[in-house]
Amino acid sequence: MTPRNSITRITRNPFIDQLRFGWESRESLLCVGLDPDLERLPASYREREREHHDGLLRFCCDIVDSTAGLVCAFKPQIAYFAALGRENQLAELIAYIHERHPEHPVILDAKRGDIGATARLYAREAFERYDADAVTVNAYLGEESLAPFIEYRDRGVIVLCRTSNPDSAWLQNHPAEDPTYLRIARGVREWNRHGNLLLVAGATYADDIGRIREVVADMPLLVPGIGAQGGDLASVMAAGCDRRGQGLIISASRSILFADTGSPMEGARRAAAALRDEMRRLQKEIAPDRTVV
Repeated sequence: MTPRNSITRITRNPFIDQLRFGWESRESLLCVGLDPDLERLPASYREREREHHDGLLRFCCDIVDSTAGLVCAFKPQIAYFAALGRENQLAELIAYIHERHPEHPVILDAKRGDIGATARLYAREAFERYDADAVTVNAYLGEESLAPFIEYRDRGVIVLCRTSNPDSAWLQNHPAEDPTYLRIARGVREWNRHGNLLLVAGATYADDIGRIREVVADMPLLVPGIGAQGGDLASVMAAGCDRRGQGLIISASRSILFADTGSPMEGARRAAAALRDEMRRLQKEIAPDRTVV
């Protein structure tokens, strides 16, 4: 596959429509995070990396092919590629997903945030250079930092709100009477003029997810922190699912990617299937009138 450096845009359904299609057609809230830690790659991929310098890319593509039928989206993390100078391989990976699994949206986990011309260039990077269907962003600089992203009306803009890391409370939970994360949720609700905004809400704070859901109604939430970070799936879904028992993009990375290094793709598929099936079981409890096969 030829690296994609040029600015391109491929016509696809809007991100939100793709997401809902995945929730319905694959009956899955699971998103596989593509965080390909070079040191943890199975031996065959490390060997390919030494010989051909594409083990990282091949591993991610194989993970995608192994789990595509079980997930609603994929989420590559830009740092795992950029730190190694593999931005072209990130673009190839996204192109691969679009070509081989065109109904699966790709979320670029980049957490961008700036103003003016820099913000416009970050939006262009995410949506034109990489052709991602959605991108994670930081609202610390206010609505003007999000505006260039929001104007890509068919793409998703996923705003950090209540993150899963323990130290986030230092800022996000203050002041107690009106915590920052709820102010962000209210702001994003107001800025959502094109219907393409979402929020990040960490699985390690299920009670806070419930408070966010009360603010934003049926706005989708990207939920990291299940799996290796220890978030409780049942608590997250009880607090965060929308009225249809959907509304969540529940991301798992390491617990799927490195589930079984002896049989890596079979291990990834088994881990993804088990997590997807548990989500289906919980959906039946949350929204019993829905048909969840």
